[in-house]
Amino acid sequence: MNSTLKDLRAIKGKYYIGRLIEEGEHEHQDFKFAISDAHKIARTISAFANNGGGRLLIGVKDNGRIAGVRNEEDIFVIQQAAEMYCRPCQDVEVKAFATGGGAIVIVVEIRRSDRRPVQAQEPDGRWRSYYRVKDENILASPLMENAWKMEETDSGAFIAFDGPERQLLAMLAEQETVTLTDFMRRAHISRLRAEEAVGRLCSSRMVDFSYTGNEFALVATRLEPAG
Repeated sequence: MNSTLKDLRAIKGKYYIGRLIEEGEHEHQDFKFAISDAHKIARTISAFANNGGGRLLIGVKDNGRIAGVRNEEDIFVIQQAAEMYCRPCQDVEVKAFATGGGAIVIVVEIRRSDRRPVQAQEPDGRWRSYYRVKDENILASPLMENAWKMEETDSGAFIAFDGPERQLLAMLAEQETVTLTDFMRRAHISRLRAEEAVGRLCSSRMVDFSYTGNEFALVATRLEPAG
């Protein structure tokens, strides 16, 4: 069922919203003055869901100034973007916060998806995947999409790594990032074999992607220490 602003009971959140705004826009947070284009919001949802999740603050300008939600249609457009223009559809959490002076800020929480890639439908009907990098939504590469699909296929399976996988890990032990082209050249393997190796390592959470400014490169996963 679609919610409206009247359906949401605003929580007192002046200081909570203030703390979020102090963080600024970053990899897991985006400000929106207003919502008018479901396709654009679907890209942001895709980018957050393909990364580690994130939140939208609706009714906040790019400079962090609180303007408040002006149109109840904003919530409908968010729900439309998540349910109709994301594939698979995403279940987002919407809350309203009263920030004083009658201003209401909507916080939309987007979780990291267990089924990646999450694609957004473009106005021309094409489906594309996005990934959040700092405060931008970057178009994901086909390599990333293939690796994400292998995550689901290989989930829970024991994987024995052979030569190319071991070589890529050795390369990442020597240097911070490795491009697919460099990996192919040094391992003397085809693009298909290189992509398969990357997908297997990504599905095992041993390799991830990092945006270098003009392309996505491969990086070794930083595992959090136990305890």
